Amino acid sequence: MTDQNKRPYSSRIVDGVEQAPSRAMLYPVGFTEADFAKPQIGVASTWSMVTPCNMHINTLADAACMGADEAGGKSVLFNTITVSDGISMGTPGMRYSLVSREVIADSIETVVCAQGFDGFVAIGGCDKNMPACAMAIARINRPAVFVYGGTILPGEKRRDVISVFEAVGGYAAGTVSAEELKEVERTAIPGPGSCGGMYTANTMASAIEALGLSLPNSSAQNAVSDAKRQDSYNAGAAVAHLIDRGIKPSDILSREAFENAISVVIALEGSTNAVLHLLAIASAAGIPLTLDDFTRIGARVPVLADMRPAGQYAMSELIEIGGIQPLMKRMLDAGLLHGDCLTVTGRTLAENLADVGDYPADQQIIRPFDNPIKPDSHLVVLRGNLAPEGAVAKITGHEGLTFTGKAKCYHGEEAAMSAIMSGEVGKGDVVVVRYEGPRGGPGMREMLSPTSAINGRGLSNDVALITDGRFSGGSHGFVIGHVTPEAYEGGPIGLVEDGDTITVDASTKEITLHVDDAVLEARRAKWRKPAPYATSGLLAKYARLVSSASEGAVTDRFDQ
Repeated sequence: MTDQNKRPYSSRIVDGVEQAPSRAMLYPVGFTEADFAKPQIGVASTWSMVTPCNMHINTLADAACMGADEAGGKSVLFNTITVSDGISMGTPGMRYSLVSREVIADSIETVVCAQGFDGFVAIGGCDKNMPACAMAIARINRPAVFVYGGTILPGEKRRDVISVFEAVGGYAAGTVSAEELKEVERTAIPGPGSCGGMYTANTMASAIEALGLSLPNSSAQNAVSDAKRQDSYNAGAAVAHLIDRGIKPSDILSREAFENAISVVIALEGSTNAVLHLLAIASAAGIPLTLDDFTRIGARVPVLADMRPAGQYAMSELIEIGGIQPLMKRMLDAGLLHGDCLTVTGRTLAENLADVGDYPADQQIIRPFDNPIKPDSHLVVLRGNLAPEGAVAKITGHEGLTFTGKAKCYHGEEAAMSAIMSGEVGKGDVVVVRYEGPRGGPGMREMLSPTSAINGRGLSNDVALITDGRFSGGSHGFVIGHVTPEAYEGGPIGLVEDGDTITVDASTKEITLHVDDAVLEARRAKWRKPAPYATSGLLAKYARLVSSASEGAVTDRFDQ
């Protein structure tokens, strides 16, 4: 490849007499004259002290810069925002969580395209900045590699952030004392890294690796480790090699690659948020992907990983036995992955896995195919008169496959949380939390606080929760989210009344409101859309632009 072809974007910024002002601006930020002839490689860092998930990413970004420079490129480091779900959970601030995904993707696109980078590394360490990085990679379509910031180590007594949320519910139930709650609070999160179970961050790291956008094993490294620093260095060098070979994300992000990602998420018993985020990444890549694809793939892929929150083990423990690469090798050998998909190594998935060994014989985390945790997917797409455009349930089998109960309806998370904590919610109830969708919330808040409170009160097997919002990867129990159409758009979830009978049947993939159509139509005639939560600023803008949850809740589709 000629020098000009290696620098298709940066050459427009720094070549020629007329670009002397641009070069003059770059000398003070570390460029030498020789650097102007090198491909420019951006390093998008999500470092901040907002959250432990991202507090160490500055060191990983420095390593990525070094890798890019030593491979013949010229690195340029820049930052974007992040927000913390764990900190904002259960508050009005959580409305900004999913919104931040769009802001981060937009900001990476803005810098990469404005500055003329020929490729870039994107480093994410928390729930929304990770899919945002992948969306930006897909959207910009320049050589790029994603780096996961890595998982946190367990706290004392193998605690993590979910231990704290559930201790709050235990305190409300009287089974956890104030002193015990304080002790859990102080010891659950020992340092840097993303939440330690197969929650959204570790789920998306695994999905992005399966997509082929990160280097092998990037998803399964502790945040504070030599392996993670080396992964970051290698990513910088890998982008330089992708530029040399002219390999772009569009060469990697095929429909088959998304099928691989879905399959790996199912095998790992990953978060329901993977549905929302993979739909969004596929939209950015121009790949047709729908809820029905999750159903189709879920029929043939079993749940194999005994991971938190429904299972026993933390990501750090999966790392100890080899991470997800041996699982992917098993799945490839079983015909559950497409081995011919290209990856950022420049090799196919099958080539990357060729020399991967199996797990230790005595490990208990990953089940064999003949003894799965569940023979088909735990991510169940439900349809019915309560969710005609679909809903997403996380049903692992621990809860059973069906639930029928009486509705208790709440306008917003705060009202539902108050009812749960006060003991208003009891066995046999279906908690309906509405007006929390992408537009009605706005921002589709996660319901970790209510689900954890239900679990903490010992009701996880006896109460279901249905919402047009969504769930944290740490939620477990009989939970159904992403109900579409959402209540704010006139969806049937907004017509449910206290005492209505609701049935969720994962085996038939149906969610049924047992109310006659004529009664529903009479209720619909009386229904009025509530006033919007925000009339100006970012939330109002987001509510005007965002698509349905069944389409990934993206803001860059203008064909609605």
